[in-house]
Amino acid sequence: MQRSPDKSIARRPGPVWAARPERGNTFALRAMVWVAVTLGRRAARALLYPTCAYFVLFSSQARAASRSYLRRALAREPRASDLLNHCLTFASTVLDRVFLLKGLYAQLDVRTHGEALAKEMAASGHGCFLLGAHMGSFEVIRALGDDAHGLRVSLVMYEENARKLNSVLDAIKPDRAPQVIALGKVDAMLKVEQALDRGEFVGMLGDRTIAGEGTVTCSFLGAPAQFPLGPFRLAAMLDRPVVLMFGLYLGGNRYEIHFEKLEQSERIAGEPRNACLERSVQSYVRRLEHYCRLAPYNWFNFYDYWD
Repeated sequence: MQRSPDKSIARRPGPVWAARPERGNTFALRAMVWVAVTLGRRAARALLYPTCAYFVLFSSQARAASRSYLRRALAREPRASDLLNHCLTFASTVLDRVFLLKGLYAQLDVRTHGEALAKEMAASGHGCFLLGAHMGSFEVIRALGDDAHGLRVSLVMYEENARKLNSVLDAIKPDRAPQVIALGKVDAMLKVEQALDRGEFVGMLGDRTIAGEGTVTCSFLGAPAQFPLGPFRLAAMLDRPVVLMFGLYLGGNRYEIHFEKLEQSERIAGEPRNACLERSVQSYVRRLEHYCRLAPYNWFNFYDYWD
């Protein structure tokens, strides 16, 4: 395997998360959607508790991964209640996606930090990358753009992993379904560039890798983990700014949205291009650590991230 001179950049084989089958099925998702739409948010939330308890009890791999992550984020040994809260936070954001797609953003109590930065980027008309993680709710951020600013947000993602969920949610309100630019397709770069040229935001998630993608080894919550170069390489190629985004769920109907400018490293004359990109990845990972400690139950990578 060929490596860069600093030995920190590698090519990753097929990732663990992509090989892990999705739990649940379309019928269960449709049933939850029906309860949410017909009986309301309170009734649907009541069903989350037995569902999540079952998941924590019988999904041994996800439970072990949750425990491994929470041990690092909480800096203590997680209790059973921590594991349940972790699962409930994930399930709550999935449920609220139904209501956000129905246009009921105003029913949630959403506080926004760094909104002036997002407005500035939107007003520039040059387009911008929004970089987040599998943490909290991207849908609440997209809803903020739709409802408060009339801004279209496209999401660059590994489409197959979300196919089941999106097929159900698309049926709720097709005109509000997220615009997805699928990774790995030949026209993906063109679609990203076209969206940016229209002055749109393009959302990317920087905490999962795909097969064959260049990765950087970073210290994350005290242990080495692999992070992809792809999002940072794309931003550099298209010469667009990167704004970090995190829509954190705080319980009940409360969310906090955080926007902040990513410190993108300037390339030093004569240095390898990947060395500059690696510094940007490390800046991202430092901020991701910050938000994992700020809202630890919002991390939704339920597999051994440090494997």
